Amino acid sequence: MTRPAALFDLDGTLVESGPGIIANIHHAMHHIGRALPETHDLNWVIGPPLHDIFARLLMDDDKALVQQAAATYRDTYETVGLLATVLYPGIADTLDQFRAEGWRLFVATSKPARLARRILTRLGVADRFETIFGSVEDGVLDHKPGLLRYILDTQGLEARHTVMIGDRSFDIAGAHANEMRGIGVLWGYGGLAEMEQCGADAVAEAPGELLALASRLARAE
Repeated sequence: MTRPAALFDLDGTLVESGPGIIANIHHAMHHIGRALPETHDLNWVIGPPLHDIFARLLMDDDKALVQQAAATYRDTYETVGLLATVLYPGIADTLDQFRAEGWRLFVATSKPARLARRILTRLGVADRFETIFGSVEDGVLDHKPGLLRYILDTQGLEARHTVMIGDRSFDIAGAHANEMRGIGVLWGYGGLAEMEQCGADAVAEAPGELLALASRLARAE
């Protein structure tokens, strides 16, 4: 019998990382001489690939400047952003419930896999996952459709028995691009309107709801 699998987004789904990410964005923009006002709305930066964020903030096609900003962000994230990241309440128990029911668990994040692994190890839940997948240096896995396809192919997962769980439209779109179901979570950064607009197959208001929703959508036959 095929074991069901759940792919979890990181930022805004497993961990509250917004304050650290936003602080690090400000630091990187200041470093390249394009400082943002402290009141600038940056809630949208949690979720998209790093190069997409800086391309939008810089509003030009200067790829070298985008690369410089992204490199600065990466160089300082472990001292500026990572330490401000905390696990959402109820997540550890929810992961244990999935595992007790025989689910295979993976992380699928646009954050570099090395950083994602360090965050989850520091927070004590890295061992709940078979593998932590994220972006790599060549940028091939920066976007969710490609990342999820890579996970399905390399881990021998069946799309119909796999769900993607995340807080942004990118997560749901990535799932649908690979014929998977997508569950939106409301404790992150997307919100109900975004989940409805992108066509999430189910929406969870609290981590404790995830197992029942995932079981309905992707339970093994």
